[in-house]
Amino acid sequence: MGAADFWSDRRSAQHTIQQKNNMERQLQSWSEMDRRMEDLDVMLELVEAERDAAMEGELSTEIGKAEQALAKVRVNLLLNGEKDASNAIIAIHPGAGGTESQDWAEMLMRMYIRWAENKHYSVETLDYLPGEQAGIKSVTLGVSGDNAYGYLKSEAGVHRLIRISPFDANKRRHTSFASVFVYPEIEDDVEVSMDEKDLKIDTFRSGGAGGQNVNKVETAIRITHLPSGIVVQCQNERSQLKNKSGAMKVLRARLYELQQKKKEEEFTAFVGEKKEIGFGSQIRSYVFQPYQMVKDHRTNTEVGNITAIMDGELDPFIEAYLLHSLKQPKAAS
Repeated sequence: MGAADFWSDRRSAQHTIQQKNNMERQLQSWSEMDRRMEDLDVMLELVEAERDAAMEGELSTEIGKAEQALAKVRVNLLLNGEKDASNAIIAIHPGAGGTESQDWAEMLMRMYIRWAENKHYSVETLDYLPGEQAGIKSVTLGVSGDNAYGYLKSEAGVHRLIRISPFDANKRRHTSFASVFVYPEIEDDVEVSMDEKDLKIDTFRSGGAGGQNVNKVETAIRITHLPSGIVVQCQNERSQLKNKSGAMKVLRARLYELQQKKKEEEFTAFVGEKKEIGFGSQIRSYVFQPYQMVKDHRTNTEVGNITAIMDGELDPFIEAYLLHSLKQPKAAS
């Protein structure tokens, strides 16, 4: 990094800096783990010498904290993808089924917001379209924090809900679906194939709540990338400039994802193997009735505490997915 020509290739320089930051975070995690283990050794010696019941309870608590910290270190070591350290953009869309599936989409939105809050990440609502009676028609969130994309990439796919519908007067069991899309947030200096002449930019009035300015002025932005047909929109801010910035952020992420998907398809054709997880395939089922269970169909991970899962306790699924991904063939970069 001290070389005179380090910044001559800005993309390469940014990649080097990202690798350096990742290594520093891992070293810091291991250093903290080492200090924690030393403290536990000292506490254990004191407990053996003093036979103090209160100190034994404190030691047990600290061992539990150490186990949690070790689990976090173990997961972080699995985050070695090119964009794993990036912020994430997550979009949720209900499937067919009207109010029932729209309510399910909103439940997923809350689940991911709670997960982000548990991680001390910040969440920005880039676009939000409420349902007519309940739930949401679509939402796009920006999640900012170390390795946000590395964690959340495991959530991309179709999520299935099975429950007694609160919207059914006959209390019948319903199955609902919602699609979750996850993209890494792409920095402005990362090369993404996008030309201004390929963009069609429209303005319109926001359909959601937001006050006089949102309802009476065309502050919402819709951008169409003509070559790919990708359409993104942002209407959550009162400023047209902020909405355009948010829409461009989502568009860059989706174009990057499209480029990566093409690389993966070329690699798959080359090795002659069908990918196990297809974009838009069902990945997880959430069963509320007649029993309670959440099952990930890719890793066969099952959790019975569905309340904890809906409150954002997704780490068992994320860790299992990352471990499972190590066994899959990787596309050449």
